[in-house]
Formats: sequence, C-alpha cells, structure tokens
Amino acid sequence: MTDNQRKWAEARDGLGRVLADLGYPEELGDEIARYLGSPKAMDRMKAYLRGVRPDSLELIVDEMLAIRSEIDEWRKKRSAQEANARYNEVIRFGLDPDDPYDGE
Repeated sequence: MTDNQRKWAEARDGLGRVLADLGYPEELGDEIARYLGSPKAMDRMKAYLRGVRPDSLELIVDEMLAIRSEIDEWRKKRSAQEANARYNEVIRFGLDPDDPYDGE
C-alpha cells in the first residue's frame, strides 16, 4: 500500500467512525469519501461533523456537496491561472521557433 493509499484509507475510516458516533451507518463514510476524493476534503468533512453534529442526513449531504463544489471551483481557478500564465509567457516572449503550433 502506498503512502497516498494509506492516507486515503485512514481518512475514510476516520470519517466512518465520526459518522458512526453520530448514529449514522459507518458505510456512509465510504460513499462520502469516494465522492469527496481526497484525505484533505475528508478531514474538512470530519471537522464539520464534529463541530456541528448535524441532526439530519440532508445537512450532511449538503455539506459534502458544498465541500466538493469548493474543490471543483478551486481546480477551475487553478487551471485558468495556469492557462493565463502560459498566455502571458507567449505574449511576452513569443512562441518557441521549434514549436509546431507556431503557425509559421
């Protein structure tokens, strides 16, 4: 098992335990973990569950969706920033003469 796999499994298991402590099925943690996709996101979810102690499944799912939405928006922003940085390099320095996409 790689270090990343171990971290993911530990975060998933911890999420399941927190949910079980709140009276929900531990297996719900597996589904939430798969949807969130990263240990950091699962840690955010665990912090929410411990702090808020939601009394309905709807509140749990709503927070899960909010966390995932924030992650997706961050990824889009990061991608746009990288594309903008590359565009600025092209404007500043021009295209590589060996670049087949130079248009010449």
